Amino acid sequence: MSGLIQAQNNSEFMEKQVLQTAAAPQAIGPYSQGIGFGNLWFFSGQIALDPETGELKNQSLAVEVEQVLNNIDALLRAAGADWSDILKTSIFLIDMADFVAVNEAYARRFNTAFPARETVAVAQLPRGARVEISVMVGRK
Repeated sequence: MSGLIQAQNNSEFMEKQVLQTAAAPQAIGPYSQGIGFGNLWFFSGQIALDPETGELKNQSLAVEVEQVLNNIDALLRAAGADWSDILKTSIFLIDMADFVAVNEAYARRFNTAFPARETVAVAQLPRGARVEISVMVGRK
């Protein structure tokens, strides 16, 4: 299943939309892949789960980061957006020594101005991942 699922109207002003696509990993907890509200999309943090197998692709940091970015790309496409629509990202690393390598892979995805961002070190991520990235998108 790919695309948008209309959520129940919990507001008199706007409806929340739930993003669901088989092209990105399914949620591994009680959360949605993404939520749309008005012209904004909020994507849940992506780790390097292979959408087909559900397994973490972590043979190397480079492989892991590329899978995270591919998962974000799948969510962007499902929401009818692209990398130029990203307003803000949050990057979580278990080791700040990975900062440069993650930055290099991340930067290659953008052809326009970079979004706002923070990068923080954390003690642990789900499934033993080394990197997680969450995204906020402004739809056109």
